[in-house]
Amino acid sequence: MNGSQNSKPNSSRIIKKRLSQDQVRLLEASFDAGRKLEPERKFQLARELGVPPRQIAVWYQNKRARWRSQSLELDHSTLQARLESVLADKERLEREVEGLRVELRRAHETMFGLGQLAESKAAQQAQAQLLARGDPGQLSSCGDSSSLNNDDVGLPFEELYACLMVGNGDEGTNNEYDEVNCEWDFWV
Repeated sequence: MNGSQNSKPNSSRIIKKRLSQDQVRLLEASFDAGRKLEPERKFQLARELGVPPRQIAVWYQNKRARWRSQSLELDHSTLQARLESVLADKERLEREVEGLRVELRRAHETMFGLGQLAESKAAQQAQAQLLARGDPGQLSSCGDSSSLNNDDVGLPFEELYACLMVGNGDEGTNNEYDEVNCEWDFWV
């Protein structure tokens, strides 16, 4: 039985010929003109090329599949190039941001250093004003804070001014803030 199934007469099998270069060129031109193969166009090409219409249909189907694959590869390579460009920009921007953060940190450190220097000068000026008035009682202590007599000048401006404004509870102390010149006036 197996022998009878395998032995089909050659007359019923259609042998497809390989297309020549001229035939392929004509099909390529037809494909470039329109990617969809209409039935009348299929029969016309089959007559012109001398091949069965089914072979023309299969060629068009394969050509469309190759064309889609090439199109996808082109799209992929374009997207890959754009991705690499964007990633390079991202990396450059991250380096720039890090550099700006370092620069900002240095600026803050410089400002903090200048602020401490200004606080130190303000504390020295306040101490000199109090010494000039001859009131050493106000220099001794302000609540639980450290005194101005030692070299610890880490007292912030607000604490220093609060300490000077409160004083030792003297009723005769009059302290005013001059908003125009942004300074405090202390007098007894």
